[in-house]
Amino acid sequence: MITNLLVWLVVGLIAGFLASKVSSGKGMGLPMDIVVGLLGAAVGGYLAGIAGIAVGGGFLGQIMVAFAGALLLLFAVRMVFSGGRFSHR
Repeated sequence: MITNLLVWLVVGLIAGFLASKVSSGKGMGLPMDIVVGLLGAAVGGYLAGIAGIAVGGGFLGQIMVAFAGALLLLFAVRMVFSGGRFSHR
Protein backbone atom coordinates (compact mmCIF):
# COMPACT_ATOMS: atom_id res chain seq x y z
CA MET A 1 0.00 0.00 0.00
CA ILE A 2 2.67 2.52 1.03
CA THR A 3 4.93 1.35 -1.79
CA ASN A 4 2.15 1.91 -4.34
CA LEU A 5 1.54 5.40 -2.98
CA LEU A 6 5.24 6.24 -3.22
CA VAL A 7 5.38 4.93 -6.80
CA TRP A 8 2.34 7.09 -7.74
CA LEU A 9 3.97 10.16 -6.15
CA VAL A 10 7.29 9.57 -7.90
CA VAL A 11 5.61 8.95 -11.27
CA GLY A 12 3.48 12.06 -10.76
CA LEU A 13 6.47 14.16 -9.80
CA ILE A 14 8.58 13.05 -12.76
CA ALA A 15 5.76 13.31 -15.30
CA GLY A 16 4.51 16.65 -13.99
CA PHE A 17 7.97 18.15 -13.88
CA LEU A 18 8.82 17.00 -17.40
CA ALA A 19 5.49 18.19 -18.79
CA SER A 20 5.79 21.61 -17.15
CA LYS A 21 9.37 21.95 -18.42
CA VAL A 22 8.33 21.04 -21.97
CA SER A 23 5.26 23.28 -21.98
CA SER A 24 6.66 26.35 -20.23
CA GLY A 25 10.41 25.89 -19.90
CA LYS A 26 10.37 25.68 -16.10
CA GLY A 27 8.89 23.56 -13.37
CA MET A 28 5.88 24.70 -11.38
CA GLY A 29 7.17 23.66 -7.96
CA LEU A 30 7.08 20.30 -6.23
CA PRO A 31 3.42 20.26 -5.13
CA MET A 32 2.01 21.43 -8.47
CA ASP A 33 4.32 19.13 -10.46
CA ILE A 34 3.00 16.17 -8.45
CA VAL A 35 -0.63 17.26 -8.88
CA VAL A 36 -0.23 17.81 -12.64
CA GLY A 37 1.56 14.48 -12.99
CA LEU A 38 -1.06 12.55 -11.02
CA LEU A 39 -3.93 14.15 -12.92
CA GLY A 40 -1.99 13.58 -16.14
CA ALA A 41 -1.60 9.91 -15.25
CA ALA A 42 -5.36 9.64 -14.83
CA VAL A 43 -6.02 11.45 -18.13
CA GLY A 44 -3.36 9.46 -20.00
CA GLY A 45 -4.52 6.14 -18.58
CA TYR A 46 -8.15 6.91 -19.40
CA LEU A 47 -7.36 7.95 -22.98
CA ALA A 48 -5.07 4.95 -23.50
CA GLY A 49 -7.89 2.68 -22.31
CA ILE A 50 -10.39 4.30 -24.68
CA ALA A 51 -7.94 3.95 -27.57
CA GLY A 52 -7.35 0.29 -26.68
CA ILE A 53 -3.67 0.86 -25.96
CA ALA A 54 -2.20 -1.53 -23.41
CA VAL A 55 0.26 0.33 -21.19
CA GLY A 56 3.32 -1.80 -20.69
CA GLY A 57 6.92 -1.08 -19.96
CA GLY A 58 6.61 -1.03 -16.17
CA PHE A 59 7.75 2.14 -14.44
CA LEU A 60 8.95 3.80 -17.64
CA GLY A 61 5.65 3.04 -19.37
CA GLN A 62 3.74 4.61 -16.48
CA ILE A 63 5.87 7.75 -16.68
CA MET A 64 5.36 8.00 -20.44
CA VAL A 65 1.56 7.72 -20.15
CA ALA A 66 1.47 10.17 -17.24
CA PHE A 67 3.74 12.58 -19.15
CA ALA A 68 1.53 12.47 -22.25
CA GLY A 69 -1.59 12.99 -20.14
CA ALA A 70 0.03 15.85 -18.21
CA LEU A 71 1.01 17.57 -21.47
CA LEU A 72 -2.56 17.28 -22.74
CA LEU A 73 -3.86 18.58 -19.42
CA LEU A 74 -1.52 21.58 -19.41
CA PHE A 75 -2.38 22.34 -23.04
CA ALA A 76 -6.12 22.22 -22.29
CA VAL A 77 -5.75 24.43 -19.21
CA ARG A 78 -3.74 26.99 -21.16
CA MET A 79 -6.29 26.98 -23.98
CA VAL A 80 -9.12 27.65 -21.53
CA PHE A 81 -7.35 30.36 -19.55
CA SER A 82 -5.72 32.11 -22.52
CA GLY A 83 -8.99 32.65 -24.35
CA GLY A 84 -8.42 29.93 -26.95
CA ARG A 85 -4.91 30.82 -28.00
CA PHE A 86 -1.81 28.98 -26.85
CA SER A 87 0.74 31.24 -25.19
CA HIS A 88 3.95 30.70 -23.25
CA ARG A 89 4.44 32.66 -20.08
